[in-house]
Amino acid sequence: MEAGEGKERFLKQRQVLILFVLLGIAQVASKPKQYSVAEEMESGSFVANLLKDLGLEVNDLAARGARVVSKGKKTRLQFDRQTGNLLLNEKLDREELCGLAEPCVLPFQVLLENPLQFFQAELWIRDINDHSPVFLDKEILLKISESIIPGTTFLIERAQDLDVGSNSLQSYTVSPNSHFHLKLQDSSDGILPQLVLDKALDREEQAEIRLTLTALDGGTPPRSGTALVRIEVLDINDNAPEFAKLLYEVQVLENSPIGFQVAVVSARDLDIGTYGEISYVFSQASEDIRKTFQINAKSGELILTQKLDFESIQSYTLNIQATDGGGLSGSCMVFVQVMDLNDNPPELTMSTLIDHIPENLQETIIAVLSVSDPDSGDNGRMVCSIEDDLPFFLKPSVENFYTLLTNTPLDRETKSEYNITITVTDLGTPRLKTQHNITVTVSDVNDNAPAFSQTTYTLRVRENNSPALHIGSVSATDRDSGANAQVTYSLLPPADPQLPLASLVSINADNGQLFALRSLDYEALQAFEFGVRAADRGSPALSSQARVRVLVLDDNDNAPFVLYPPQNGSAPCTELVPRAAEAGYLVTKVVAVDGDSGQNAWLSYQLLKATEPGLFGVWAHNGEVRTARLLSERDAVKHRLVVLVKDNGEPPRSASVTLHVLLVDGFSQPYLPLPEVAAAEARADPLTVYLVVALASVSSLCLFSVLVFVAVRLCRRSRAASAGRCSGPEGHFPGHLVDVSGTGTLSQSYQYEVCLTGGSGTNEFKFLKPILPNFLGLGEERIHEANPSFRNSFKFS
Repeated sequence: MEAGEGKERFLKQRQVLILFVLLGIAQVASKPKQYSVAEEMESGSFVANLLKDLGLEVNDLAARGARVVSKGKKTRLQFDRQTGNLLLNEKLDREELCGLAEPCVLPFQVLLENPLQFFQAELWIRDINDHSPVFLDKEILLKISESIIPGTTFLIERAQDLDVGSNSLQSYTVSPNSHFHLKLQDSSDGILPQLVLDKALDREEQAEIRLTLTALDGGTPPRSGTALVRIEVLDINDNAPEFAKLLYEVQVLENSPIGFQVAVVSARDLDIGTYGEISYVFSQASEDIRKTFQINAKSGELILTQKLDFESIQSYTLNIQATDGGGLSGSCMVFVQVMDLNDNPPELTMSTLIDHIPENLQETIIAVLSVSDPDSGDNGRMVCSIEDDLPFFLKPSVENFYTLLTNTPLDRETKSEYNITITVTDLGTPRLKTQHNITVTVSDVNDNAPAFSQTTYTLRVRENNSPALHIGSVSATDRDSGANAQVTYSLLPPADPQLPLASLVSINADNGQLFALRSLDYEALQAFEFGVRAADRGSPALSSQARVRVLVLDDNDNAPFVLYPPQNGSAPCTELVPRAAEAGYLVTKVVAVDGDSGQNAWLSYQLLKATEPGLFGVWAHNGEVRTARLLSERDAVKHRLVVLVKDNGEPPRSASVTLHVLLVDGFSQPYLPLPEVAAAEARADPLTVYLVVALASVSSLCLFSVLVFVAVRLCRRSRAASAGRCSGPEGHFPGHLVDVSGTGTLSQSYQYEVCLTGGSGTNEFKFLKPILPNFLGLGEERIHEANPSFRNSFKFS
């Protein structure tokens, strides 16, 4: 009876205990409370009062046996049951507890024993700026050749700061100097300082430069650390070391012993002697890397100096610098991945392999293979598989042996070759696998013609190409194999019999490359088209055709040609401009053309030279020459303008034209030829001189006759002053004959009887009846065409 009651009491106690354990587990699963405290606070410092968070009164703490527990042997917190305050049991160092990890969290639990209950909590330790940036090397040595050009950057050893966040390392400065400035580069490891060469070094002038490098953190107030950068200027060394690879990727098991060879880096220097001797050092290496690895300065061998821990650091990135005796250096990166255990991948052994099989056979044996894994447990259990979309399957036989067979008859025309990847994967963590590739080829018959990748090819070649230039390729493929798939190319006769195709292009029969046999000219031939045949070497041979269109691209090989003023070597053309012309008056227009096309033919005009800069201007897009301001009496009479015509090609081509401009008070002013014109006329052939002399003699005789005739008429009319046509308030003015020569913008010669009306208050000329009346209409029309603004200055009567 008592034994039954004891058993029943034991069952009830166990049920109560299980209930409390479940309640404790539920409390553990709740989100932990967070408290924070600054590092380096004294032992006994107040952290927080836990009564409200625990939901208890002060009297309940002792009754329920409340206490603080945490992982590890050290008790960093203490709980005051009298007040419910959580206090520091010791001074906390954030850097010692968490290193560079942010945030720094110290988990702990509040345990209530009666009844059993857990409260999860976290203590966040705030960083203070209690560490200054520190350079691992107080003196940084850089060896720089005097041949290094300005703009070259040099990596500098960066400083270490154990603080985090805004208290961590923020910037660098360098002492003022005339040769270098500091460049800061952001990276995943922090700010990297680099020295940039501003001024070329001269060893004979200054053999050594000393700079002070200062590292600043972002604390308040900021802390700093300095290092001496000593730069040795070396003589010329024109070959820097070069690594065989810029990136070395290695995997190292976490249980590798100290002294294990991780990798061997190798650099080569083409120089000899001291300049060819290479030494290897770490560059930009953190303190963890320096503690974990060591590099042989001569051999480049990378050795482990302490045990690896996958749970702490999964990978290392090492920057290794190779420096020769002349100070030139090259760098490479070694990426070391720490591998967790399960260190043996499965092994696959091929016993039988048949890589050539005829098509249309059922369940043909391709391979017999076995798999093995030296690991044990799940790490030694394996799964063997191939891709699902292949007409093959793996059939297991005896232990760890598999047979690879065809699933359906194979059709070479559908697929002539199969790449089968056999994958063996273990069940370890992480899973390791081994892959073996098998290539199976299916036999062929010649039942497929070559097929071009395109039915029409468009090739572009720039004109003025060199002969035998490779301008493009055509490509045809044959689904067959062997001789049945060997394709030869040839040109088809052109559809246009006038096209000299044989002298324009040729084709490589083996690879389909097309070559231009001669230099092409866009202005003569813009495009041409021809056919290409591709034939296999089967029996019988099959072939296909494609069309090729060649477009000749324009090159800027033609300079602008000036149409007006004409550049034919004759006497230059002279433009007349009245002094009364307004600003913007159109003097003339330069007309030019370009034999090229596109932007190569886009022309622009600019005034290159002028007798009086600022008096004339040229419109850039249409070549119009206009006056830039009002003319004055101080402006020279004769002007020489040089206009540059330039196209928009690359490089641009140009031509220039010279304009002669004569400023006149009006078309009644005799036109005196320019000295250049007189010189050109003097150099004319003797026949021209004879003609000019004869014409001058006849003109002089005519002029004398006209003068006599006019003098007689004037004498007859002198007595009738009131009726005279040249009378005025202040007397009579004798008439004069004005010869308007047919040069410049006028093509004929005219003579008018002219008089000036005195006292009219204007300087207007009044043209009387012409001596040669049959040319009057023509003269007036030509003058108006030459310059319409003259209508207001000249009056015909």
